[in-house]
Amino acid sequence: MRASRLVNVLLLLQTRGGLTAAELARELEVSVRTVYRDVEALAEAGVPIYAERGPRGGVRLVDGYRTRLTGLTVDEAEALFLSGLPGPAAELGLGTVVAAARLKVLAALPPELRARASRINERFHLDAPGWFHRGEALPHLGALADAVWESRRIAIGYRRQGADAPVLRKVEPLGLVLKGGVWYLVARTNGQDRTYRVSRVTEVRPEDGQFERPADFDLAAYWAASITAYEGEQPATEILLRVDPGNLAVVTDLIGPARVDVVGPELPGNALLVRVRFTWDDEAVMALFRLGARVELVGSDAIRARLLRMARTALEHHAAGPVPAAQRADPALPAESERRPVEAAATPGGRR
Repeated sequence: MRASRLVNVLLLLQTRGGLTAAELARELEVSVRTVYRDVEALAEAGVPIYAERGPRGGVRLVDGYRTRLTGLTVDEAEALFLSGLPGPAAELGLGTVVAAARLKVLAALPPELRARASRINERFHLDAPGWFHRGEALPHLGALADAVWESRRIAIGYRRQGADAPVLRKVEPLGLVLKGGVWYLVARTNGQDRTYRVSRVTEVRPEDGQFERPADFDLAAYWAASITAYEGEQPATEILLRVDPGNLAVVTDLIGPARVDVVGPELPGNALLVRVRFTWDDEAVMALFRLGARVELVGSDAIRARLLRMARTALEHHAAGPVPAAQRADPALPAESERRPVEAAATPGGRR
């Protein structure tokens, strides 16, 4: 356990240049006193490590010292190969680089780790986009990635949603984020950090000079805060549903677990009272239309009226007249004379 921690001390100092004892303690989840003991042990073992006192002090390695000791455990080796994202890497123009790096790491592993890491590629695969969602056209992702790597100012053409023409923005690109199969650019514009959807970037123009990346900028923290703020700012529509326990899984699957809460005791007939949150009224109506007779709306007269209008319109459209057999999408469908009355169509099909 201690040997692994000593290796981590070396790697942390090697990659970050220098850290205070308190920072090392937080990273390693140990006490500051333990950090000092580890530093002494490394120094006694011949590692050129030293500690400086004062406000700018900390623990450091002598300049130029590099350790080749990685101390990969079985779990770490497996996690390394499980984290490989060949699709996103290829979109960034790094597909061959990532593949080459993985081969080098694989070749350097001991035989027992090499076999386990190879099995990861055989048995696990990540496909980020959802079903029936093809990847977006990203002609400028490579240029944006280069600008992020080089901390280079750029001008981008950006087409906002619903706009007729793109606008030009001069930005300092800070990072790229892949969320649900969609790429986003995080960039500083006029002193403010903003998020741009990469598929809406219409051009990328290099600007003169580089910018100094903010030392306190944390991409992961910014993204987490942005998601919280975005979800909190969206208008909300809440409805109550009467749901049979056997249909609760279907409701949760369609709408999403984070939006569904069982809020009341069992109702007559063993049904559950369920609260569901939507962003817009239209979203609520469409979800209810898809769920059909699996749920019963409680209250929400305005939503109910819109749902009924949609249902009547659909029934009138699809029951307008017989469809010739030659035009039917499915020859197995019954002829018009064999169909049940329209009222029976209130029980919908749908995903189970």
